[in-house]
Amino acid sequence: MDLTFANGTVNAAVTGEGTPFFLFHSLLSDRASFDAIAPELSRSHRVIVPELPGFGGSKAASGGLADVADRMAEAVKDAAGGGPAIVLGNGYGGFVALQMAIRHPQVASKLILADCGAAFSEDGRQAFRNMAAGAKAKGLAAITDVAMRRLFAADFQAAHPDLMQDRREAFLKTDPDVLQAACAQLAALDLRPELSTVKMPVLVLVGEHDEATPPPMSHELAALLPNARLKILAGCAHVPQLQAPRAFLDAIADFL
Repeated sequence: MDLTFANGTVNAAVTGEGTPFFLFHSLLSDRASFDAIAPELSRSHRVIVPELPGFGGSKAASGGLADVADRMAEAVKDAAGGGPAIVLGNGYGGFVALQMAIRHPQVASKLILADCGAAFSEDGRQAFRNMAAGAKAKGLAAITDVAMRRLFAADFQAAHPDLMQDRREAFLKTDPDVLQAACAQLAALDLRPELSTVKMPVLVLVGEHDEATPPPMSHELAALLPNARLKILAGCAHVPQLQAPRAFLDAIADFL
């Protein structure tokens, strides 16, 4: 069922019972990117899959990534009732979760950061600037192929046409202004100086073939966090929970 949190500003799907487990989606996808893993996780957890601010039924945050993180911290505290919570973020959702943990150290007891990092290379920053410029000049349809290449390797796309059609349709529902603002925020982001403050256990995951947030970003992230471990997901790209759900669930099982 869908519930709202943070004074009605964050819409989320909620299933199961147990320790609250939040799943934050990527920028180029939506909460349905967790559909393949949420049912199993809900057997042992209360799984809460929000639409991040500005996506779906959630209201946009007025400022930058810090404001998005503050909004999500409020939602996590609200939904978890002030108790311990696990937060998993994929891509953009991982950056939001990490910023949230920096700004609100008590909000989560464990973090899983899948295919993100603390800062992009200059090439990575430019890719976000180019995507934002393309979306502004020509609309989302003009950058859909680029967006899908950032999510999935070409051979995976060719082998899963129905899934790719679904992912394309989901991407085209994104608010262009929200996308452009997020691209600008990610292009400027550098959380490395603050990583030493994140004391909770962190599992850093990355797809072996992720081109959007390449594995070196996860290696750096895990090395700079005080209490982190790193796992590489063989054969996967930027959205491993969709590409290889069983392998993804197995990778997080011991950590949970």
